[in-house]
Amino acid sequence: MRYAPLGIEGQRRLSEATALVVGCGALGSVIANTLARAGVGRLRIVDRDFLELNNLQRQVLYDEEDVASGLPKAIVARNRLAKINSQIEIEAEVADVDHTNIERLARGAAVIVDGTDNFETRYLLNDASLKFGIPWVYGGCIGAEGQTLTVVPGKSPCLRCLMPDPPPPGSTETCDSAGILGTIIGVIASIEANEALKILSGRIDAVSKTWNVFDLWENTVRQIKLDNFQGAAECPTCTGREFPWLDGQRGSHTAVLCGRNAVQLSFPGREAVSLDAIAEKLGAVGTVSRNRYLVRATIGEHQVTVFPDGRAVIGGTEDVAEARSIYAKYVGL
Repeated sequence: MRYAPLGIEGQRRLSEATALVVGCGALGSVIANTLARAGVGRLRIVDRDFLELNNLQRQVLYDEEDVASGLPKAIVARNRLAKINSQIEIEAEVADVDHTNIERLARGAAVIVDGTDNFETRYLLNDASLKFGIPWVYGGCIGAEGQTLTVVPGKSPCLRCLMPDPPPPGSTETCDSAGILGTIIGVIASIEANEALKILSGRIDAVSKTWNVFDLWENTVRQIKLDNFQGAAECPTCTGREFPWLDGQRGSHTAVLCGRNAVQLSFPGREAVSLDAIAEKLGAVGTVSRNRYLVRATIGEHQVTVFPDGRAVIGGTEDVAEARSIYAKYVGL
């Protein structure tokens, strides 16, 4: 409150605001931690994944005990943040954010903050932002490089203004091919959180008007000014009001998880499954562990993790066809 641009009024607004943090891995865990400590009144944290040991190199909210617990990241994050700030409300949802649930998840939020690791979800968030009029903050990292962009509907260019389509598969580096330094995560996530704080406190005029690119290894900073950017005039989302990711016209229901040697399989619209039945079924062919949020089985060289909505993560392969085959064989379609 002593920081004049924020002040008492800004802090009050923070305490009454809701932020949606999509993804609570590397970027998301730093973002959620920062927003909780800043006193944002309600945090809605959504993540589809569970913890693994190699996450700890860059996902600073967690420790080895959290990995051993087998709990999903969203649940661990909620439990940890509740001990940090008991005066705020923290909602945790274990889910894959897609066109079927993003409207519900974004309802009541004053900002959407990107903690994801893939462009399909980011274009979905961009669609939701523009359609529902909710500002969002994009961030991404690879190697020692990271970038941020703040999108304020009606006042700034959106992601599609700058990149009409996601990069083609294989055209960009991935966590597996380039690795990632934990240091760049801290920088980008902190900038994202700071932009979110400006928005939540009512200081929209202070948000960044540049596309920022940092390379910590090469010691470079690039800032692309967006004030006079003309791409919005031809943007199918800003001008054409087309929302193909939000409408479900674009986007897949599978994802190769970066740096994980694993594939996620999703089945939107499918009825909930019985974790008890799944555990019994997988127990006949492998070693099973479970909690209220998931069932995990090690079957030969593969690890099969099933969630209540039927979504599954198949570890030990990056081949989508092989992952589907394993799911069909042991879980059933």
